[in-house]
Amino acid sequence: MAQFLLETVWLVPCYALIGGLLAVPWSPGIIRKTGPRPAGYVNLVMTFLAFVHSAIALQATWNYPAQEVFIPWLSTAGLDLTIALDISSVSVGALVVITGLNLLAQIYAIGYMEMDWGWGRFYSLLGLFEAGLCALALCNNLFFSYVILEVLTLGTYLLVGLWFSQPLVVSGARDAFLTKRVGDLFLLMGVLALWPLAGTWNYPELAEWAATANVNPTTMALVSLALIAGPMGKCAQFPLHLWLDEAMEGPVPSTILRNSVVVASGAWVLIKLQPVLTISPIASSAMVAIGAVTAVGASLIAIAQIDMKRCQSYSVSAYMGLVFIAVGVQQDEAALLLVLTHAISAALLVMSTGGIIWNSITQDVTQLGGLWKRRPISGIAFIVGSLGLIGFPPLGSFWALMELADGLWETQPWLVGVIIAVNALTAVSLTREFALLFGGKATQMTERSPEAHWPMILPMMILLGFNLHLPFILQNLSLLPDWVSLNKDVALLLNWSSIFGCSITGIIYFGNIPKPIRLPWQGLQDLIAYDFYTPKLYKMTIIFGVAKISQLADMIDRFVVDGIVNLVGLFSLLGGESLKYSTSGQTQFYAFTVLLGVSILGMWVTWSFWGVQLLKLIS
Repeated sequence: MAQFLLETVWLVPCYALIGGLLAVPWSPGIIRKTGPRPAGYVNLVMTFLAFVHSAIALQATWNYPAQEVFIPWLSTAGLDLTIALDISSVSVGALVVITGLNLLAQIYAIGYMEMDWGWGRFYSLLGLFEAGLCALALCNNLFFSYVILEVLTLGTYLLVGLWFSQPLVVSGARDAFLTKRVGDLFLLMGVLALWPLAGTWNYPELAEWAATANVNPTTMALVSLALIAGPMGKCAQFPLHLWLDEAMEGPVPSTILRNSVVVASGAWVLIKLQPVLTISPIASSAMVAIGAVTAVGASLIAIAQIDMKRCQSYSVSAYMGLVFIAVGVQQDEAALLLVLTHAISAALLVMSTGGIIWNSITQDVTQLGGLWKRRPISGIAFIVGSLGLIGFPPLGSFWALMELADGLWETQPWLVGVIIAVNALTAVSLTREFALLFGGKATQMTERSPEAHWPMILPMMILLGFNLHLPFILQNLSLLPDWVSLNKDVALLLNWSSIFGCSITGIIYFGNIPKPIRLPWQGLQDLIAYDFYTPKLYKMTIIFGVAKISQLADMIDRFVVDGIVNLVGLFSLLGGESLKYSTSGQTQFYAFTVLLGVSILGMWVTWSFWGVQLLKLIS
């Protein structure tokens, strides 16, 4: 049975796709008698089947060699577009994570969107997301990975814009779509430019080609930078990071997937392309620089935010920055472990705060507080999610950060400093958010804020238990390093940075220090709070430039293109008006007019010939 499910594991994306299609008829205007709720239940059943299928198949893949499945699609003019699928422990494990998190997110959505009218569209789009992510996990071809990433970009736009009657939702969906499209455009350039160099888009074949490739360094640097641009947009890396914050206007259940596995889709492609990107030292350095700048900058920005969603969105960008560093220094195993541990902890954090958003009228953390007595389950979930996201042993992210930092201790110690700083800043940010939400006395906004109902608590508790047991699961799968062989100095630095960040922030926010906390220099505080003025820089540069180019194009269109067309039309109109007075009804006159016109046209066409003949006669 397990072997059969392993051989048919490539059908897992079809479960979600079928569920999404079955949910469409319950969209407004198609089926109304039953209400929209059956759309959620149908999709939930299909996701459950996908999770069971992939979980059983994962057991069969262990200690089993990876295999490829080829599905012919198009072969013409020397271009072979065959869909290659990778069936391995890593890819099937990714299916388990994706389907499991989506299953919990859909159960969570039953409670969160209980009275929402957009169930049909919401669950169909969740099915589209799940199908795209599962297909990306199995896909072993760069070209089709790009196609799937485009589908996910469209899905992001539609899912963020679910509540399209709200102006902020519309602008958030638009900004998310356009920002990711910038990265996708450069990625397409890189994909197309790579074909003449390597002659293939298959990941294993690209790795073989990269091992012996002899390519012009400048050409390879440009192609590699273009290939990096796509994952930059997907992973919300600087300067393509603003979309993730804007996308938080969408429903919280979709944020569970977005903050955990959707942002990791770009990192997945980046890890697959790592052998190709290694050819260019410029590309590797660029990945490290982008990751370091984003990780440190986003961690600082998260500390100064007052919207609970924004606090978490910038932490996600910071963590993906660490993944960029891992790929840039060729530590693929550390990158995959970072992606896994982050997905579990980030999803738990979104669930714990989603219940507060659900029955509160504000997301401003400075107006909330005292929720520990009213929401103990959400508070415990937030603590576990926070500890699972920082270097706190023995939870998952400690091992991921430890493996990354241990590999850099001897070669690039400054990057270890970046990891330690990001870990400490993340601990400060999450502790601050916990203190403002759950600590202190209850305010007017939280006096009547009970725990959410069971459809939201159940998936949160399941994920909490999985988060706590993740180290045991990784140990049983032999994915954790031996404690004896660990670098004790790195382990102590990670541990003490987590303790330092949590304790200092706890003293500040749980103590009697006046709040809000002000930095000595107001300019520095504004710089961090306003995202290093990145939105203003966008408006002053890119948006301003695009607006001026659009105005110039509009002027050319109105005065040049339209002017020429209007001139031709006016000439035709005047010519027709003048000719109508020359009609006499006589055939010979019309024949003479046609003959005269043909003669003039013939003279104009042959004018150069007769001119040459005339010059010959004169000479």
